[in-house]
Amino acid sequence: MSSIRVGAGYSCYEELLADIKKYEAVHNVKLVKANSKSVEVANRSVPPGKPLYPAKFKYSNIIFVCKHYGRVRTTGTGIRPNTKSYKLNCRMKITVSCNSSRSAMVIREMDETHNHDVSEEVHLLYPELKMDFLEDQGLRVASLLHQEAFIGGKWVTSASGKTFPVTNPANGKVIRHVPDMNEADVQTAIDAAHEAFQTWQRITAKERSILLRKWYTLMDEHKEDLALIITAEAGKPIAESRGEIAYGSSFLEWFAEEAVRIYGEVVQNPPPSKEMIFIRQPIGVVSLITPWNFPNAMITRKAGAALASGCTCIIKPSEDTPLSALAAVDLAEKAGIPPGVVNVVTASRANTAAVGNLLCTSPKIASVAFTGSSAVGKLLYKLCSPGIKKISLEVGGNAPFIIFNAADVKTAVEGLMIAKFRNAGQTCISANRIYVQSGIYDKFLTAFKETVKKRLVIGDGFIEDVNIGPIINERQIKKIDGIVNTSQKLGAEVLLGGKIYRSGELFYEPTILINVDESMPCFREEIFGPVAAIKKFETEEEILSLANISDQSLAGYIFTQDISQVWRVARRLETGMIGINESLISAAEAAFGGIKESRIGREGSRHGIDEYTNIKYLCIGGIT
Repeated sequence: MSSIRVGAGYSCYEELLADIKKYEAVHNVKLVKANSKSVEVANRSVPPGKPLYPAKFKYSNIIFVCKHYGRVRTTGTGIRPNTKSYKLNCRMKITVSCNSSRSAMVIREMDETHNHDVSEEVHLLYPELKMDFLEDQGLRVASLLHQEAFIGGKWVTSASGKTFPVTNPANGKVIRHVPDMNEADVQTAIDAAHEAFQTWQRITAKERSILLRKWYTLMDEHKEDLALIITAEAGKPIAESRGEIAYGSSFLEWFAEEAVRIYGEVVQNPPPSKEMIFIRQPIGVVSLITPWNFPNAMITRKAGAALASGCTCIIKPSEDTPLSALAAVDLAEKAGIPPGVVNVVTASRANTAAVGNLLCTSPKIASVAFTGSSAVGKLLYKLCSPGIKKISLEVGGNAPFIIFNAADVKTAVEGLMIAKFRNAGQTCISANRIYVQSGIYDKFLTAFKETVKKRLVIGDGFIEDVNIGPIINERQIKKIDGIVNTSQKLGAEVLLGGKIYRSGELFYEPTILINVDESMPCFREEIFGPVAAIKKFETEEEILSLANISDQSLAGYIFTQDISQVWRVARRLETGMIGINESLISAAEAAFGGIKESRIGREGSRHGIDEYTNIKYLCIGGIT
């Protein structure tokens, strides 16, 4: 009898294959490998008892499925596509994890649903129905991967019929093609959102709350698939992608609750003949322009607040990561959010300027929310000014990370590992300027260097042990390399790393620069990469002067065990947010934002609602 079951372990491939054959005989089923190239040894015998070591694996899973395994596939174009669906009902699937730490294989998941109603010839006639790369990684619901945009409750192509590719930055392979939309497509989305707003603003807060809660629940149910999509298109290590989905869905949960807590005010002690009341109303149709580094969470943080307030929205995701946006709104549609309330337009880099222009200048757009670079943020601000539109900006970070003599060195090292190397340094609140007080400088530097060398593993984000994935694109890795090279020419010393990991790939070595100063680009500019630039300082007054030089003032970090010093420095440090002996400062309940040139408005917390509502003053007279 076969011992195939969840949790069963095997020391070698031949042992697993023998048990699979027994399982086939018992269940009268023919299983095939869905990812036949996943193991180099798949087509040759391995002596019984000989372990398979990690170096022999290309991917972390081996997947066996019934030869009739499949899914519903819909093809067609246009606003009302002419669909052809081929239903391949069999879901029988066995997923085997290759455990690198024990050089063994373990059955991770099983679906024994075995009921198909089509013949094998369907697979031959329609080869696009075969397994693809993401399914090799364990993607369960292939319908989350869309190749159409979402406008007015319909999955649509571009008016021009043009598309652009979405690639995996770890290997350059194309994952999907999505519509390359232009102004005509955007206008259709704006019209759909404007029409939907007339109804959405009038439904009760409780109804909006229920729908947002359903969206949150679906996102939680599909968290693994959503994480796989992030890793595929953004390169983020899979553990971090899972963390992002938890973080992103938390905004839907939070704003589902805030939807029923949008209160007005009554002025106390007005003139005897009057009542004076303030009420909050949704601002209207909003444009949400989001970045690639958090392709799920930056959408839900904005859309959750917008929908809770009674607004409708058009989402324009980054051209590097549109698939996460499309997967998120797929679940919004399934949650029952009405057509036109949430729309997604996709566009290549070539069309992004024209699309962004209309999303800012259309008279039907009431507000714009943007997360991204300072240069683009200033341009959008200018575009919104003729219409005096409300705008919410989170742009540019150059976070100071300050370690005082009174800090616990181990805590500071751990904090900097997170603040600097999470998402390969590609976060807006990443530690950019690292200051260490002279009394612990040498001790800290030694500990930090050793931790970086031992702990950080560069590679494809789908490999579980990897914690430094690729840089998002060629432009960004050239920028990082240029910053490091120029800083070296100006006198910076490379203590570790300092170059592109392998020629022709988008990986950059975790890097430590020392002997740096404010004249160098590694301190002047936001690096957005795994480069830690470290400077020694002497006094508290000196560091406050240095830390407050930058006009980009989103976040800052203080590490010290001196509570008096915490309060003195926190009061004078010119940033919108401060982590004190803590590097993970973002949360749905926190008011996220900066000051100076880093921010207009706040996202998250109860204050996130403010960006999407107007205050209306009612003065009631004739009261006696």
